[in-house]
Amino acid sequence: QVQLVESGGGLVQAGGSLRLSCAASGRTFSSYAMAWFRQAPGKEREFVEAITWSGGVTYYADSVKGRFTISRDNAKNTVYLQMNSLKPEDTAVYYCAAKQNVDGDYVSPQRYDYWGQGTQVTVSS
Repeated sequence: QVQLVESGGGLVQAGGSLRLSCAASGRTFSSYAMAWFRQAPGKEREFVEAITWSGGVTYYADSVKGRFTISRDNAKNTVYLQMNSLKPEDTAVYYCAAKQNVDGDYVSPQRYDYWGQGTQVTVSS
């Protein structure tokens, strides 16, 4: 069992930056691939970025390419999402997720086993 708690959301002006954190419980954190998803009002949950258990490979959505960076610190059981050059369209609830299977699908939310409660990110124009 893994419990995930996100933090770091808030209100920021367009062009600004935020860093989200996701703290995980459990001694097997390092065996899970981790990801960030987001969901805006009236829209489906959307993949943002993912990182393999070792941190050696990352995946990202085209909409955040060059602006967002996912990283993890297995010693601290924490995954991060550094968000730069934020745009109003980045406004959403951001969720941290964990999966243990190695099927190669890091984009589909259905492949993830555990989810955090979400943290709100609002970008004003």
